[in-house]
Amino acid sequence: MSLYFDDLAIGQTFSAGPIVMEEARVVAFGQEFDPQPQHVGVLEATGSMFGELVASGWHTASVTMRLMVGGASPNLTGGAMGAGIEGISWPTPVRPGDALSATSEIVALRVSQSRPDRGIMKLKTVTTRADGTVVQVLTGVIIVPRRTDPDALPGTVS
Repeated sequence: MSLYFDDLAIGQTFSAGPIVMEEARVVAFGQEFDPQPQHVGVLEATGSMFGELVASGWHTASVTMRLMVGGASPNLTGGAMGAGIEGISWPTPVRPGDALSATSEIVALRVSQSRPDRGIMKLKTVTTRADGTVVQVLTGVIIVPRRTDPDALPGTVS
């Protein structure tokens, strides 16, 4: 079921996963998009500050996006339209073989002041390894269409 802004509530959570971080994909992503020693190969990574192959944070972010589309965020009418990221952090490196899952929580909702036919949702997504270790925290801002006539509704939901 596709959801509209009017169907959402602060505190709702959504989860998906796992996706296993395969070594070949970690290397391929690193070689194409983040060619630093720790991301491009086992041998090259030994001389890095990690001393071993680790996934690029941007690879982790991409996998998190896939998890969000796969259920770790609300199934929004028309798809999610990102308006920005308030913050992203990678507190723990991701290694080949790690199985990643994501859980998102709606932390804020408000009606757009300039476009009352849509709302703005803040979604905090925490990506973890199978043992529960947090590998990424992302807070995104998403534009969500409203179901109802904007002229008939109050201006703010919080």
